[in-house]
Amino acid sequence: MARIVIASEAGACYGVERALQMVERAADETAGPVHTLGPLIHNPRVVDGLAARGVTVVESPEEAAGGTLLLRTHGVTPDEEARAHELCSEVLDATCPFVKKVHLAARRLADEGYQVVVVGEKGHPEVEATLPHAPGAIVVGTVEEARALPGCKKLGVVVQTTQSRVRLSEVVGVLLSKAEEVRVMNTICEATSGHQGACAALAAKADVMVVIGGRISANTTRLAEISRELCPATHHIEGADELLPEWFDGADVIGITAGASTPAGQIEAVRGAIQQMLGA
Repeated sequence: MARIVIASEAGACYGVERALQMVERAADETAGPVHTLGPLIHNPRVVDGLAARGVTVVESPEEAAGGTLLLRTHGVTPDEEARAHELCSEVLDATCPFVKKVHLAARRLADEGYQVVVVGEKGHPEVEATLPHAPGAIVVGTVEEARALPGCKKLGVVVQTTQSRVRLSEVVGVLLSKAEEVRVMNTICEATSGHQGACAALAAKADVMVVIGGRISANTTRLAEISRELCPATHHIEGADELLPEWFDGADVIGITAGASTPAGQIEAVRGAIQQMLGA
């Protein structure tokens, strides 16, 4: 009989758990409409569940005028936050504390005269929320983009919280040749690093890996990439209904991990479904 092993670090991180507690409390206690500015977290199943409870997603504070608005875990721009406080009856800040650290680090580097580089994904909500804290900041997502940067006197680096240490190291290795002084603020989330390490350790000994989380989730996608390098039979799913029995034919060790936006209930649902497929 195959063994099902869940990674030692997997699933919802502190920032996500905090945000979910905030939105559930708001849904239970608020008489008027409750909204989130953008998806609260990058987990479509959770967002759909919140919608069923009357929590709607809006794209601007103007759409939530007069109601309760939660600022998403990935953060929002200072302008969006100011408009939210001006227009909404109540504003709840569900921004992950680790993301706030990125904002503070970027602002500090800019104030000290550094050309700020954000190592991350262009267009990602967290990155977009970080840029206004350091006017003129540049987003670098690859080594090639780092090589294309012009030289300058002082470079200051912050990192999208869900980036890998390997990517950061590769990009910084290039940036060191671009300035007389390079200051790196390693703002990768501790949970992200822990999830990635535990994923790699499990994938190295698993015959099949199942990675649970939103396909739009950067950290979950990265877990799938790390897993696939060590275990080619890696499957990225959003829920137990996507599992196929043939994935587990002949497997001795089935590994499960999950992104930082995946609640424990979703992990247990997947584990239970696999057990049923195995006839356990």
